[in-house]
Amino acid sequence: MKWIERQRCFLDFTLSCLWRRKWKNLSLLLVYTLVIFLAASVIFFAGAIRKEAQAVLAESPEIIIQRTVAGRHALMPTAYARVLEKIRGVRTVRARLWGYYYHPATGANYTLMVPEDFPHKADEVVVGEGVLRTWGTISENRLCLSAHNREAFLVTIAGTLDRDTALVSSDLILMAAPTFRRITGVPRGFATDLTVRVRNPAEYDTVTRKIIHALPDTRPIRRDEILRTYAAVFDWRSGYLIAMLSGTGLAFLIFAWDKATGLSAEERGEIGLLRGVGWDISDILMMKFQEGTAISLTAFVLGVSAAHIHVFFASAPLFEHALKGWAVLYPDFRLTPVADAGQMGTLFLLTVVPYTLMTLIPAWAVAITDPDTVMRQG
Repeated sequence: MKWIERQRCFLDFTLSCLWRRKWKNLSLLLVYTLVIFLAASVIFFAGAIRKEAQAVLAESPEIIIQRTVAGRHALMPTAYARVLEKIRGVRTVRARLWGYYYHPATGANYTLMVPEDFPHKADEVVVGEGVLRTWGTISENRLCLSAHNREAFLVTIAGTLDRDTALVSSDLILMAAPTFRRITGVPRGFATDLTVRVRNPAEYDTVTRKIIHALPDTRPIRRDEILRTYAAVFDWRSGYLIAMLSGTGLAFLIFAWDKATGLSAEERGEIGLLRGVGWDISDILMMKFQEGTAISLTAFVLGVSAAHIHVFFASAPLFEHALKGWAVLYPDFRLTPVADAGQMGTLFLLTVVPYTLMTLIPAWAVAITDPDTVMRQG
């Protein structure tokens, strides 16, 4: 109980010291919080969007087969599916029809896709929320599309896709196969690519080698390769953004070093007085440690909380263009909060610990000096 009472007295005295120098400490706290807010926002956003990509691709086919001609993606003959179905280990093979449609009025590319089961008529489509938001020329629930021969025709919007899937469906237009072929000019007997489902995950490598051997003009793309590519892209973008913000962090370090090491005459006189009335050096260091901890912990909590609100409730307006990519049509979606203890621990060690330790050095240098000398200098 005596130890607890002693620590409580230290804390009371520390808080009273912080209050006496409130304007200096508030300015430091403001800059400190801003730096932690910027770094935490980048970490939260990159981690959340990486998790979203993993969740979206979790149900995607294990292998996507594309045909290449002269090193570029070419149309896939649907007859190739019969060759793949004969490979041992392959469960199903499906031909996919998808492509892009450029709309001059918005300057955006929309994704056209033919789902496996499309229950609507040939002159009807189902669209994502981004299409309704950006198309601009929707009249009486109808879209005017242009065929591959420049012939314009109207389709009716039979439904819209759920906003919860906006990350992958915002720019999506679903339609029947005849409508897709009319717009893109893809002839019958050809598809955009093929998807392959494999019975045993341990056979991915074997099946991939057999596909390349059976169809040498194709390129199998595995789901884990797509996930690694997404992770690399988001890591690169977040690292690039943090590098751009490093100047702000460096400015803060210089500011914090100046504030923490440059004890004022008042603070030096205060330490000399405490030493004169019988405080030990360890007591002085404990008081300064509590001061540094109070400021750095408060800045950390405020900065991380503000970053959480910025990313998961306001959709990160400061960084979304840099981290999502450069495009005309951005999906309007809310990220799912992701807690990464490792990243938060690293941010804590890089921001809280250095400042707390910096506050001890000048206090120790003054505390070991003769109190009478310190008070005369102060």
